[in-house]
Amino acid sequence: MSALPDPRQRIARLASYALIGAALLLIMWQGLLPGLLCVCLGFLATRWLSPRLGQLLRARDRMAPGLAATVVALLPLVLIALALPYTRGLIVDAPGQYRELLAFMARTVLELRDRLPPDIAAQLPDGAQEVQRVIAAYLASKAGALALTGRAWLTGLLFAYVGLLIGALAAARPGARQLKPLAAALHLRLHRFGETFRQIVVAQFFIALFNTFLTAVFLLVVLPLWESRLPYTMALILLTFVAGLIPIVGNLICNGVLTLVGLSVSPLVALACLAFLIAIHKAEYFINAKVVGARTHMSVWELLSVMFVMEAVFGPAGLVAAPLFYAYAKKELQASGWV
Repeated sequence: MSALPDPRQRIARLASYALIGAALLLIMWQGLLPGLLCVCLGFLATRWLSPRLGQLLRARDRMAPGLAATVVALLPLVLIALALPYTRGLIVDAPGQYRELLAFMARTVLELRDRLPPDIAAQLPDGAQEVQRVIAAYLASKAGALALTGRAWLTGLLFAYVGLLIGALAAARPGARQLKPLAAALHLRLHRFGETFRQIVVAQFFIALFNTFLTAVFLLVVLPLWESRLPYTMALILLTFVAGLIPIVGNLICNGVLTLVGLSVSPLVALACLAFLIAIHKAEYFINAKVVGARTHMSVWELLSVMFVMEAVFGPAGLVAAPLFYAYAKKELQASGWV
């Protein structure tokens, strides 16, 4: 006769679901998403680095996790110290730069007829000017909102580094041999969340890095060879990386912004920007479909629907969090046999 399941385990499982759900909602409402992502990143980086450092330095098993956590914690500080003389303005004044970029784009939209060749401008419908004014007013409103985000931007960077430290220290902590029911259930929830993070965010991070490298080559090397340069080049490169972390929608943001800024130089430059971005993003579509989609069993319509809802509720942070949160929820439902 089989033993009945311990009722504490069922209660602990339900409590773990409630705690994880409440924690994720709190993180979104309080704007702590960068910290959460860096907690996962620090944890995975430490776990990946620990056995390799142990083999390289022939350190004992107990020392390797601590050494890996130290490297993960200090490496960002070293990189910032080395790059600060070159990137100080970009990091500290980023909100101001993007405020100027949005205002510049608003002016470009209003001057669209003057930017286009006369034959094409004549083909624009009469209502196009009203559409231009609406788009320009929207961009100007976003530029005004960015005027208040300078302090929040630096606070977000601090939270991100603290999250990295927490993740590294959690990965270096020796695991308990036997966990109580609630602790075991929470451990399982966090393990599945970490697996989801590794499948989606890590893959998307390298996709964004790939896009940013090619875009930097295009803006800093290819266009100058044609004797053309785009304004706000460094801000556009950073935008490409950040937007690249958002599946599908990030491509549209990059394409729209760079093409519009290219139009401020000339229609030919705008066409070259659009053609180049479409070409490099084809590789991203392939990677998303084959790697991210295959691992998480998410279709495009599912992803877009969740991103639309999350963006409406939580703003731009919802776009970044939507693929991770939805894939994690789906993984939990699949594990329970619901889907």
